[in-house]
Amino acid sequence: MKINSKIHGAIDYLTVVFLVLSPSIFGMKDLTATFTYVLAAIHLLLTITTKFEFGLIKIIPFKIHGVIELIVSIGLIGVAFYLGSLEGELSRNFYLSFGVVVFVTWMITDYKNSSEI
Repeated sequence: MKINSKIHGAIDYLTVVFLVLSPSIFGMKDLTATFTYVLAAIHLLLTITTKFEFGLIKIIPFKIHGVIELIVSIGLIGVAFYLGSLEGELSRNFYLSFGVVVFVTWMITDYKNSSEI
């Protein structure tokens, strides 16, 4: 089963909310919390500038949005081990899990048949 661009957009905005709340919910240390807030801002920027139903500025093609998310999902694994070595298990486990979720979302999204607006 593949999800369409509209569902993906909703997931993107929920992801931003999740990232903004995560430092407080999980009691993240300084560097991990800061990285999480920056990632939330970047993800929000990507989402609002994507050419799909929930995009506000519509600059980035949805297929490119997908490529960016694939790269980010892989990069988050490295971030997990880097932050984990500096700030502990919580940071490592959070970013390993988050990287997997971003990758799974990438895998189940139909980027080819999007209704770019």
